[in-house]
Amino acid sequence: MQTNIRVATAADIPKLRELIELSVRKLQAEDYTQSQIDNALKTVFGVDSQLVADGTYFVVEAQVSEATSPTRSTFAGCGGWSKHATLYGGDQWSGREDALLDPQRDTAKIRAFFVHPNWARQGIASLILDACESAARQTGFTRCEMGATLTGVKFFSARGYKAVKDIQVPVGDGEMLPVVQMEKSI
Repeated sequence: MQTNIRVATAADIPKLRELIELSVRKLQAEDYTQSQIDNALKTVFGVDSQLVADGTYFVVEAQVSEATSPTRSTFAGCGGWSKHATLYGGDQWSGREDALLDPQRDTAKIRAFFVHPNWARQGIASLILDACESAARQTGFTRCEMGATLTGVKFFSARGYKAVKDIQVPVGDGEMLPVVQMEKSI
């Protein structure tokens, strides 16, 4: 598998939206109901253009070879980190907190990890998480936290993150989406 990780650009946003929806619908189906998924895609899951603008959102491109066509690049995953207070949620999320964090006292936010189902469990999320933690550390942060989906809890636990508290995120139509706030020293 040949992959390349790079900082996402505004031109990537349409492809990122497609990747996020596909990832959520396929990989989170065992942990959330169809109604929770539908509502979360409308209200909380999505591209956070602030991460893209800050240069803290990454995309992993994978080279795909097909017998009938030349090698092409596809998005295998995306994710990022933030120096803003928002713990989770895309542009459409109403609970955004855009205040800048102080690396000396605050915790960097690990945000919006989504992997293409064809690339699940092949090291894509680890590649992104390593890039995020490294960049946050270089900026002066010593701790990271996130609002992990139930689907992501096992992965983040294996990478040293500890559960801090359970959160119920309102996603509309009276529906709640359970997530787990997790953190780690870096």
